[in-house]
Amino acid sequence: MKEYNVILKWDEEAQVWFCTSEDIPGLILESGSLDVLIERARYAAPELLELMGNTAANNITLTFKAERRAMVLA
Repeated sequence: MKEYNVILKWDEEAQVWFCTSEDIPGLILESGSLDVLIERARYAAPELLELMGNTAANNITLTFKAERRAMVLA
């Protein structure tokens, strides 16, 4: 089983979450909901890997790492 990292970040200006992956070229998605974005990535990642010729694209593990920064005023 192969593991891939997916980075999820919040775009404050656009008010959306987006994801990318150095391990999966072409994986660039966005959504207003973090949960929806994770589900979209779960379906898109194997398809992209298969297009790249990865024969084990259905036997993978995705590790999601989310980051969101917020200014706190005291």
